[in-house]
Amino acid sequence: MAVTDPTAAPPVPAPPDPQLDAILAGPLPHELSYALGGPFHLLLPDRFDANAAAFTAVLAEFGVEGRVYYAKKANKAAAWIERCALSGTGVDVASAGELQDALGHGVRGEHIVVTGPAKADALLRVAVLQGCLIAVDALDELDRLSAVARSVGRPARVLLRRLPPAQPHSRFGLNDSELETALLRCRDAGLTMEGFSFHLSGYDPLMRAELAAELVDLCLKARTLGLRADRISIGGGFAVDYTDAEHWERFLSDQRPEHYHAGKSFDRADFYPYHSPVAGPDALRAVLTTEGLAGRLREAGVMLLLEPGRALLDRAGCTLFRVQGVKDRPGYGIVTVDGSSLSLSEQWFNSEYLPDPVLLPAHTSPGDAPGEPYTACVGGATCLESDMITWRKVRFPTRPATGDLLVYPNTAGYQMDSNESPFHELPLPPKVVLDTGGGMNRWRFDRHPLA
Repeated sequence: MAVTDPTAAPPVPAPPDPQLDAILAGPLPHELSYALGGPFHLLLPDRFDANAAAFTAVLAEFGVEGRVYYAKKANKAAAWIERCALSGTGVDVASAGELQDALGHGVRGEHIVVTGPAKADALLRVAVLQGCLIAVDALDELDRLSAVARSVGRPARVLLRRLPPAQPHSRFGLNDSELETALLRCRDAGLTMEGFSFHLSGYDPLMRAELAAELVDLCLKARTLGLRADRISIGGGFAVDYTDAEHWERFLSDQRPEHYHAGKSFDRADFYPYHSPVAGPDALRAVLTTEGLAGRLREAGVMLLLEPGRALLDRAGCTLFRVQGVKDRPGYGIVTVDGSSLSLSEQWFNSEYLPDPVLLPAHTSPGDAPGEPYTACVGGATCLESDMITWRKVRFPTRPATGDLLVYPNTAGYQMDSNESPFHELPLPPKVVLDTGGGMNRWRFDRHPLA
């Protein structure tokens, strides 16, 4: 007998994706689940290529010289770095390991920007030797970089990171007086000061455009000191549109504690904005049209650098769990799968990954009668009460059964591996790369040693 719940959470479906739907409708997901014996991530690198090309096309549309850098922290897989190396897309790294990984997969040092606060001397040394662009976050870091450059006898390429005036409590960036000092130190130390950058929280195109315009003015000022100053980086902050406006607004207005297992509640302010009317390349278009930014960049001869992560991974991957058991509770069920919430990283932010999981039954035959709808939350396989992959009560078309698969869509951006851990000796979910060249679907394991 099916268990139903009249207070099931409002649905948050992902947009239609015919290519992925065709893959999921075939035998491949179940064959991989059988072979791997646990959860896995499916990667679609052709989507990454298309997303990077779309950002580049917007720059060309406005006649703005620029470069796209993939923010590597968004996903550890080697597949994306391999595509960057082949296409000339840049890579944004923030650690020695990330830099070594990018270089080891063929990305040229001149196409790498090194960000992150208080970078270690060992990281600075490799970055200087390989000709990387280095975003400097503090005066003491600038002094250490100067010393490293002298010790290896190579020039250091520098961006000075600006503290956003609208976010004065940010721990990233140089304030006005520190910038004045940094410019003089760059000049006196003979550093190749190529421009400015910033780290700005949020997805507001207006705020990003206003700060970018300020950086253009800073470039003009720096040139009066004899500095090169011919590029700015506006970072990432290009939203991804995970669901449509109608479902998103309904979810925000209607969701309440009884929609969640154990009466769990989430502050709506802690949810990622799963619907954005201006997302991805369109968000870049909005930035360039605000404050006449595109014209100011062209007039000043300033190059625009972007560091998207999530936006380059939009629809480029999904996560699949196998159902291990189903437990009925009054009004709803608890589905337990063969993985943990560490593979969906919104738990780190005391939040919930909202795009609804899709049920792939293991055994269906033509003519089978449809089952009754079944409402359930989804728990992980660990011995922790808090290990809930989906706290909310999701309405499935039929009762899940052992061996069925749950597919979480669009997880490549940050969700897959930010928090994954082999807790309980559970192996990390492998990443399976689906190569679609030549009209064929061929799969392989990702070549990253930690993926």
